[in-house]
Amino acid sequence: MKIGLAFAAIVGLFLTVAMLVTAGWDRPPVVAEQVGYRGLAMEQVDNPRMEAALVALHQAPEAIYPWAPSDLPPAGEFYENLQVLGHLPEDQFLRLMTSITEWIVPDGDCGYCHNLENLASDEVYTKVIARQMLEMTWAINEDWGDHVGDTGVTCYTCHRGQPIPSEIWFTEEGPPQAAGFAASRQGQNIAAAAVGMTSLPYDPFTPLLGGTESIRVEPRTALPETPGVSIQETERTYALMIHMSQSLGVNCTFCHNTRAMASWEHSTPQRITAWHGIQMVRSLNEDHLLPLTSLFPDERLGPLGDVAKVNCGTCHQGINLPLLGQSMLPEFPSLAQRPEETAAMDEPADEPAADEPAADEPVEEEPAPAAE
Repeated sequence: MKIGLAFAAIVGLFLTVAMLVTAGWDRPPVVAEQVGYRGLAMEQVDNPRMEAALVALHQAPEAIYPWAPSDLPPAGEFYENLQVLGHLPEDQFLRLMTSITEWIVPDGDCGYCHNLENLASDEVYTKVIARQMLEMTWAINEDWGDHVGDTGVTCYTCHRGQPIPSEIWFTEEGPPQAAGFAASRQGQNIAAAAVGMTSLPYDPFTPLLGGTESIRVEPRTALPETPGVSIQETERTYALMIHMSQSLGVNCTFCHNTRAMASWEHSTPQRITAWHGIQMVRSLNEDHLLPLTSLFPDERLGPLGDVAKVNCGTCHQGINLPLLGQSMLPEFPSLAQRPEETAAMDEPADEPAADEPAADEPVEEEPAPAAE
């Protein structure tokens, strides 16, 4: 009897330690919602206590004052070197500049991007970077409606009151390695928060979100015939999926049907949205962020000299709908479309038009030739 009690106490101790220090454990309350057919384990498991803690992070800030049409001349007639926002009426331009300051450096001032003695100067590198970030914002809102829908993004979606978004990534240089055969661990067995503290590769982002390595590696035959697909590639795919699950605060069944994980026909509509999100992140990193590498000082670059890049967590930050699905674009319509399409704007825009994810995405095959 005493031995049994002692054994139970030891087991209880180990379980308690596991709950406190390992990933995947959480104390109640836990709520499971069935989202698919019974018996398929298609459930979304949520913790209301943890969700409540995310609410404050995902509150969209109030505009400094409501957006209103303006009949003032363009700001470019009053200020020099306005390369991307000179089309805005002067009052709307000043309102947007003040808002961007609040979104990115709420404790700072215009000096974060400008030489206060010469506002037209481009000598402060953050001013040049800010122009490119505006270009990236327009690209997301105009070109990636299949992912962001009608909600769109603003600078605040990623920055949340910080000069550097909290969720970014650099290529990992990895810890010191032994020589010889033991040197090749393929990025595994190193605890990393980005992949749920698993033993999976800790940097799936460089090949999958910063490169073009195929994400879809599941074969459709007993003996794979696709050349070049390795166990390591499969492990990187799993690592990225764990990152996506953590970033959105959802389970695998948010997108996949457990009876046929690879099947598009049996997947949820959210999988199509996620596919477009992967393509969007790749495009943002390749077309908008990597070209900025030479503009950043060394202290803003990663250990291998690469620029900070985005992943799913940059916007989502633990929740499926960033900012709880609230769109800031009705109050900032100039961020919804590129300047040439907003120059003649004289009415407040409703939420920007965007196509809904296609309901007839290809079945079983990738949604596009280069899809995963």
